[in-house]
Parts: sequence; structure tokens; C-alpha cells
Amino acid sequence: MDAMEISASALTAERTRMNLISSNLANANSTRTDEGGQYRRKDAVFATVLDGASANMEGGAEVIGVEVVNIIEDQSPPRLQYDPGHPDAREDGYVAYPNVNIVEEMADMVTATRAYEANATAMKAGMDMQMKALEIGSK
Repeated sequence: MDAMEISASALTAERTRMNLISSNLANANSTRTDEGGQYRRKDAVFATVLDGASANMEGGAEVIGVEVVNIIEDQSPPRLQYDPGHPDAREDGYVAYPNVNIVEEMADMVTATRAYEANATAMKAGMDMQMKALEIGSK
């Protein structure tokens, strides 16, 4: 069951990461937010979840999953584009667009998708092994 719980936590973390990537892509040209200013790219910070009980007993901690511990906003400067007719243009005619790189986001999306698929496969393998164990036990 531990392997399945680890895979389940990874599926949840990767789903959060995919949601953030989708938000970044959807807002790649958003020059206004409710907070003011252009949209800022968001990224998830993952951390390993350790079993404190095993650390106390054996002197080493056992990995029991992964979690999203923070969602950070990219603080890099906005992309400036000259467009004096835009409603959000500054006095000098430049518009501050989000610091979202579409190519980078797509590469991150592929990575997150592959990680999600790998964890789903690992979870299925764990379930298959449990089913085989039940079949062996019933014979």
C-alpha cells in the first residue's frame, strides 16, 4: 500500500502543477489582474514527505510521498512590447505583458504529463500485484 500512497500523492502534486501550467498558458497575454498589473507566472514547489515514526525508530526517514508546499510567482521582469494604442500602455507606449514563455510552459507540460502517466502506471502495477497476491492466497 505504501507504493500506491506515494504514487497517489505524486498524482495530486502533478495535477496541481498541470493546473498552474494551464493557468500560465491561459494568461500569457493578460495585462490586468484583480491585484493590479500584469499576470505573473506561477510554479509549484514540491517537497518530499517523510515518515517521522521510521526516522525515530531506525535513524533514517522513509519517504511516504510528495506534496506541494508552496506556489510561487515568478519575479522576473515583464515582457515589454511597444503598442501605444493598447488600453494598458504606459506613457512611453510600452505594454507590460506577463513573463510567460509559451515554449517553456509547453515543455513543462510535457514533463508533468509524463510524470503523471508514470505514477498512474506505477499505481496500476501496485493494484495488479495486490490482485495477484489475492489470487495466490485463494488457491
